[in-house]
This record gives sequence, C-alpha cells and structure tokens, in this order.
Amino acid sequence: MQRAVVAGFVSLLAVVSAVAQPDRPADAMRDAARALLAAVDDGQRSKLAWSFADDERVNWHFVPRARQGLPLKEMTDAQRKAAAALLTTGLSASGVRKVEAIRDLEDVLFAQSGRASRDRDLYYVTIFGEPGADRWGWRYEGHHLSQNWTIVSGRAVATTPAFFGANPAEVMDGPHRGLRALPAEADLAWQLLDSLTARQRTRAVTAAEAPRDIITGNARTAAIIDRTGLPAAAMTDAQRAVLMRLVEEHASSQAPALAAARLEKARAVPAGDLLFAWMGATTRAPGAGHYYRIQGTTFLIEYDNTQNRANHQHIVWRDFAGDFGDDLLAGHYVEAHGG
Repeated sequence: MQRAVVAGFVSLLAVVSAVAQPDRPADAMRDAARALLAAVDDGQRSKLAWSFADDERVNWHFVPRARQGLPLKEMTDAQRKAAAALLTTGLSASGVRKVEAIRDLEDVLFAQSGRASRDRDLYYVTIFGEPGADRWGWRYEGHHLSQNWTIVSGRAVATTPAFFGANPAEVMDGPHRGLRALPAEADLAWQLLDSLTARQRTRAVTAAEAPRDIITGNARTAAIIDRTGLPAAAMTDAQRAVLMRLVEEHASSQAPALAAARLEKARAVPAGDLLFAWMGATTRAPGAGHYYRIQGTTFLIEYDNTQNRANHQHIVWRDFAGDFGDDLLAGHYVEAHGG
C-alpha cells in the first residue's frame, strides 16, 4: 500500500511539473501554500506553519536528522498532492526529477543499512509566515535536500540556500543499478577540466586533495571563499560555453522564472571575476575524490564528491548577500522605513 502511494506521488509530480511553470512564481507559491494549509488538520498545521521570525527558518541541513515541519509520511494522498503542487512552484520539471531520484536513493540506502532514518517519506514541508504576507517563506527538506524560498513584497523571491546531494552518486547494483540522480553537474565539470591546457590547469587546480565536504557546510551565511581559480576571461570561447552550461545546469533546477533571475545575475559577472576552481583528483576513476566551485561576485556553487570512495555528491548554490532573502529583506526595510 505504501509503495502504491509513493508511486502515485511520483506520477503526480510528473504531471504537475509539466504544467505548473508560472511566470509569477510568488503568486503561485502563495496559492499553493494556502491550499496545503487548508488541506491539513490543526495538529498537522502546528508542524507545518511557523513564524517567519522563528530561528527555525535558517536552521537548514542536508544530513539525515530530526527535522521540523510536516513530513510526507504523515500526509494523506490529498495532502501529498497539495505538497507536490507547492514543490512545483519552486522547482522546474528537471528539479522535480532530481528530487524524486534523490528520494529513490533512500530506498537504496535502506536496503543497505536497514535504518529507519533511510526513508523516502521523511521529507518535510515547512511554511514560515502567512502566505501572501509582506514577508514569508517555505522549505522542502530531508536527507540530501534543502530547498529554501523567501518571498518579499509579494513578488521578489530568494532561492537559496539550495542543496542537492546523492548517495550513491551512481548506484552500482540492485534494482536501481545505473541510477545517477545528478549526472550533468559532474559530467560537464569533468568536460571543462579535461579541455584545459596545462597552463590553465595550474590556475584552475588549487589543491591536490579535495576537502571532505562542501566548504560552506550548512553555515547560516556563506563566507566568500578565497578568490582563486581560473577566471572565465582566461578560457577559450568553447570553454566558457561549457562553463555557462554548467552554471545553467545548476540554475535550471529552479522554476523557469527563478532560474532566469539566477542566470541573469551570473551572466552579469565580468569574465575576470567568474572563477572555476578544482581540488583533488584530475582523472576520473573509481575512488578519485574531487571538488569544484564556481564563484562569482555575488554567488557561489560548490560541488564535492569525496565520501564513500568518491561516490557521494554534495552540491549547493549560495548567494553571498541573499541567502534566506537577506538582501531582499534589507532593501524592503529601507524602502518601508527609510533606512
């Protein structure tokens, strides 16, 4: 019975994601969040709805742990449908597919360990503030997923921190053998690295050993990492095209209008200020731990694959001034209060 419910949820996501790509995502988020709140009972609402000012709004993580919010596990079919509709206002069809592939990996991890925490239904929706208010937000989070949206003045939407992860990065056996939840984020980066000349590599490869995880971790605010690496200005046109395809792959998990806003900022970064840095193994082989980052003046993408013999991906998009909508909220305060 549980498997049937899960299959229905996946099918529903496929249908909804094909049609729910609004030009005004803030409006769609408001309506979908209100519909979800209307679909739950009082006890569920106490888990789902939080104050916008609560510290829980910035208490994000990507490991398997106890979380605040309403999990899919405690939702009825109708409530899952409402949760799916909300998710597709924030993510694109490709983003939804990544979410579902990551949830599939929980089945793989459960088969390996038998741990109750490896559960594809322990993914939580949390709404902060009243949907449609001047300031509100929501989160979809569980193991290897933390997607956060903040809405200000009914139109501006912040989309970070945005985390995806996959363990295993490639399933090596069993019924899911060959599954790769996040393939392009790896393949395009290797393509770019392999295209670099020896001279370019001396700038791009900044350390022989990769860090054990993304450097920013789950920090509340992303610190600006040392500005080292190969600038886009030092790449050929073909290499810059691959770099931008890689940025687009990371951005395109968001709903189209939100992805377009991310890409507009990324493309506005001068080529001399857009840096590609690599650490760790420079040849693709089993167990070859590696890390890369793409760093602009306002944003940071980190990718790490070192754990479990380099078959375990962690990926995050951070905005230096805009995580959790901080830049939007600051601007809104100045506009409303004159500084």
